[in-house]
Amino acid sequence: MTSTQALPLDDLRVIELGSLLAGPFCGQLLGDFGAEIIKVEDPVAGDPMRQWGREKSHGMSLWWPVIARNKKSVTADLRTHEGQDIVRRLVAEADVLLENFRPGTLERWGLAPEELWKINPKLVVTRVTGYGQTGPYAARAGFGAIGEAMGGLRYVTGDPSTPPARAGISIGDSLAATFAALGTLVAVHNVGRTGKGQVVDSAIYEAVLAMMESLIPEWQVASYQRERSGATLPNVAPSNIYPTADDEMILIAANQDTVFGRLADVMGQPELKTNEHFKGHAERGHNMEELDQIIALWTSKLDADELLEKLHADGVPAGRIYRAKDMMSDPHFKAREAIVRLIHPQIGELAMHNVFPRLSATPGKVRKVGPTLGENNEEIYKGLLGMDDAAIASLHSAGII
Repeated sequence: MTSTQALPLDDLRVIELGSLLAGPFCGQLLGDFGAEIIKVEDPVAGDPMRQWGREKSHGMSLWWPVIARNKKSVTADLRTHEGQDIVRRLVAEADVLLENFRPGTLERWGLAPEELWKINPKLVVTRVTGYGQTGPYAARAGFGAIGEAMGGLRYVTGDPSTPPARAGISIGDSLAATFAALGTLVAVHNVGRTGKGQVVDSAIYEAVLAMMESLIPEWQVASYQRERSGATLPNVAPSNIYPTADDEMILIAANQDTVFGRLADVMGQPELKTNEHFKGHAERGHNMEELDQIIALWTSKLDADELLEKLHADGVPAGRIYRAKDMMSDPHFKAREAIVRLIHPQIGELAMHNVFPRLSATPGKVRKVGPTLGENNEEIYKGLLGMDDAAIASLHSAGII
């Protein structure tokens, strides 16, 4: 894609309120595909993400340039009438308002969806919270970790001998934001058909619940409760981490019948395919530990490179467990440009993950790193809202922006 080629969402303007991760990640996803994201931040400290994930050598967040990439930053104190009026003026020129405050916050500020629709009836209001906008828990503070627990993910994560674990990332926030982005695009599409905006209500616990596969009917119909299963999935085998002669860990996933047959052949043990314990999916799942021991005995006699070469040659899904340094040097990551490098004005070259998913005709693009606080005040307040220098100076001197 050339630098002048249009991006698929470059006709969409989003006003991003809120902070941290669940709302802003939705804004990042939309901005990756060209939407103009005008992020409204507190004029004193800005989004706390500016301080999260610090790196010692220069004292700057390495998370902020990613979560705020492709965005514009303006400042406004939303607790003041003047700051709230700025939001109203921005909404009049926007397609989407995105926020992740606790339910009722916009309403206290006179910015309820019903009030904003009086200004712009086509406005889509995307709201990301812990528990949603309704229900007995709506008013509770809801971080991603709590949503992961309530949605069922925490209970099934980790080793069965230990308390529930968490993933090393904020997966609940990110899931809610991803569903919020999907809902936003659906709602924008509907505006084209009806001319009317609506609320997109994305709750963290429900986003997590949506990922829990057949957890609910398993309990409701069969009284089966999923438990923590460590590196495996219940009744899915073989799919585990196996040792090698050079002390590496290789993940092999050969639970489908045909793939298991190929694994048995490459192991030189074709009789496993007809063994009563392993001949079908259910049998392999029931006898998982026995099968894993057989596979581990074979893998432990081979170096990782040799093992992977054999498995890949015979069409058995397998691979190393990557860390950041492995991704940075991997030829597949490089060939597909899965990692991009931008120039940060203070840090210098900065690598981050590229836009996903990939569109063949109109792909997204990482155009810039996260902005400095209020970097786009003049551009937006003068260029978009038509404020003159005196009005901007007055707001600034009063601490509104």
